[in-house]
Amino acid sequence: MILHISTIMTLSSKHRKTLELIYENPVRSDVNWQKVESLLDALGAEISEGRGSRVRIYLNHVRAVFHRPHPQRETDKGALKSVRRFLIEAGVK
Repeated sequence: MILHISTIMTLSSKHRKTLELIYENPVRSDVNWQKVESLLDALGAEISEGRGSRVRIYLNHVRAVFHRPHPQRETDKGALKSVRRFLIEAGVK
């Protein structure tokens, strides 16, 4: 299932801004992980806790496991690339 533009447009301005940051080039290294999780929740993703800092995400029949950054709150470039890839596979463009 691909999310329609109407779904994206119903996101809050904060969620749309986070989505823009995820797709921005060059890849950023200062996106707050909580904002990423909040965006995923707003998109309808199922989020569950894994072991340690792992978080499992399920969106549009696509599954992924990410590690919450710690002790910092921002994602690194590699993690943000993985989130971007996950969103593309889940139909969020």
